[in-house]
Amino acid sequence: MRTENREPMQTQTRDHIFTVHGIDCAHCANTIEVSLVRLDGVEVCELNATTGRLRVRGAVEPDTVIAYVRSLGYEATPTDETGATSPSSDAPVSFVRFMWQRVETRLALVGAVLIVPGVVLHELLGWRTLWIDALAWAALVAAGLPIARSAWRSLVVSRTISINALMTIAAVGAVIIGAHVEAGLVMVLFAIGEAIEGFTAARARDAIRSLMTLAPETALRLRDGYETRVPVAELEVGDVIIVRPGERVPMDGVVRSGATHVDQAPITGESVPVVKTPGAHVYAGSINGEGVMEVVVTHPASENTISRMIRLVQEAQDRRAPVQRMIDRFAGWYTPAVVGIAALMATVPPLLFGQPFWNPSPDETGWFYRSLALLVVACPCALVISTPVSVVSALSAAARAGVLIKGGAALEALGGIRAVAFDKTGTLTTGKPTLVMVRSVDCREPEQNNDARCDACDTLLELACAVERRSEHPLAHAIVDAARRRGLSQTVPPAASVAALPGHGIIGEVEGRTVVIGSHRYFDETSPHPRSFCNRAEQDASVGRTPLMISVDGVFAGMLSVADTVRPESREAVALLREAGIEHIIMLTGDRRETAYAVAADVGVDDVRAEVLPAHKAETVENLRAAYGAVAMVGDGINDTPALASATVGIAIGAAHGGANQAMETADVTLMSNDLRRLPFVFALARAARRTIMLNVAFSIAVKVVFLAIVAAGWSTMWMAVFADMGTSLLVTLNGLRLLGFRPKTEAFS
Repeated sequence: MRTENREPMQTQTRDHIFTVHGIDCAHCANTIEVSLVRLDGVEVCELNATTGRLRVRGAVEPDTVIAYVRSLGYEATPTDETGATSPSSDAPVSFVRFMWQRVETRLALVGAVLIVPGVVLHELLGWRTLWIDALAWAALVAAGLPIARSAWRSLVVSRTISINALMTIAAVGAVIIGAHVEAGLVMVLFAIGEAIEGFTAARARDAIRSLMTLAPETALRLRDGYETRVPVAELEVGDVIIVRPGERVPMDGVVRSGATHVDQAPITGESVPVVKTPGAHVYAGSINGEGVMEVVVTHPASENTISRMIRLVQEAQDRRAPVQRMIDRFAGWYTPAVVGIAALMATVPPLLFGQPFWNPSPDETGWFYRSLALLVVACPCALVISTPVSVVSALSAAARAGVLIKGGAALEALGGIRAVAFDKTGTLTTGKPTLVMVRSVDCREPEQNNDARCDACDTLLELACAVERRSEHPLAHAIVDAARRRGLSQTVPPAASVAALPGHGIIGEVEGRTVVIGSHRYFDETSPHPRSFCNRAEQDASVGRTPLMISVDGVFAGMLSVADTVRPESREAVALLREAGIEHIIMLTGDRRETAYAVAADVGVDDVRAEVLPAHKAETVENLRAAYGAVAMVGDGINDTPALASATVGIAIGAAHGGANQAMETADVTLMSNDLRRLPFVFALARAARRTIMLNVAFSIAVKVVFLAIVAAGWSTMWMAVFADMGTSLLVTLNGLRLLGFRPKTEAFS
């Protein structure tokens, strides 16, 4: 009888992550999945053939999973949630070195050497001697023994007929009819073809592995005046680290001292180095420029930006596209069906129509031989690998450009988007108040703006800055920042006796003068001001600006206007989206219609949904989906997470610049930077991936259909069928890998 403290351990459901080594094709991964699901305690099993990442959920111990995978002929090693195993464990330097890493591939190379005399002397010149057959037998055993053993394990352990079983049956059949050289050649070609698939998959894994190597493994910690080189895993939040010129930043943090330029391209994709001064945030994996920085660590190594990127990309690669799931289900019953069809092809024509079963002559094939060729050509390798290699390549290309796409389903959905909805505040606009106008009563330029300069307006801004330096209000920050940019923030001492006027403004003493900064309504009630300023304040308010009036010793002195400004790249991003084929671009905002239409006109959006409360944005997105079909929602994640979740595809921006972590987890796509010009890249990549997948699937099916007809007509040999199958697999794999280099030519990527 079980004890009470043991039962919870046995029934506890957990997720385990492993890296499986030795997978050469997607069908191998499917075989492992089908086998593991039958293991007691396993509830869910997902294995990505391209990345080798295995996720098992259930009440099962890791050692049990490892032993079971080993019984199938593969090796599994535990890894953490980020997928961080030894970065160089599978990294191939060259194809030859890759082939020499494993016993199976070494045997395939030996078999290739042994079969060469038979190909040249027997297949091409027609020689028939015992020593040629002996070499062919040796090649068959060398290359075919691992394949036959894998087929037997799959049949016994998981009760599935694998591709290896098809090839083994074909080779044995060839031996039965005396085609020894052909039997050896089939096995050698198949083994080498599988190794080539494994090599190309390893190349795809290198793309995500390169992310893992961005952040250094050690950091120079400054503690009690001493500098010590320590592993990043030992660093704690609050530790101070030193980053020297040219070094990679080892941890996320805030600059304590130093000024430099930092290349953030590996994280955000930004092409221009960013100036970093005290108070600025830096991210692990970015590259320091010319200066030395002291950085205060803000996140542990497991939670810094690059670690979250790796974790999300690996999880995304595990999420299969709908077309991939359909192909996997198809392959599950297709392979056993091929064996049945081959058996019918071998027996029905001879029994019912008097056709030859054995080969009547060396130049004519019987139906038994044709059935063996059918087994070879019908292998679904190319069809099964056509989607995952394309998806993984596209996701890796996006990640290297600072865009995280959450899996094949999101990638596939992106390819069908024809309508994009933008949240206004923080997305099309900066989401941060900025001083846009300074106008003194003594200004020599009546239409003074933030770019022009005059002494009277500078004096007005100096006084406003002196008072607002004592305030933490967002509007105060906008005024102080503007004064700092103009070099006016320190010309007048900070105000004394500063006090808030609740709901109205702020008051303070500056060098003996009383300065009041308040709203237009407050000045209407308390301080006379020219009608021209009143009209300008009303005009600014109508387009979403916040007018602030200023008096000095009770006399009206002028006015400032603060606004949430449009991002410089928003108009270009909208134009690029239209060029990319996005038919409908919509802006959602809770602002008044006048403000909303002013911003929309500035960025080039003609469909505006104004006065939409945050709680109703999700409902608005649902209405857009009903009207336009597939809709993408773009937001900064501050208050639009429900809307992001309601869209066909939710896109969050600025994850590396303070964007909400909740949005990074909820959204289907995350832009690490705030540059909206990356959106056309996202849609272009998704459409390229969709075209690549459709082309791969169509090409794989077309080749199968053509060669099945050729085999049925008796015009194909088995080794020709192997060439067709392995060649198709290699071509679709290479076509999918082309997406790794996808990079459209836009200013955002120049």
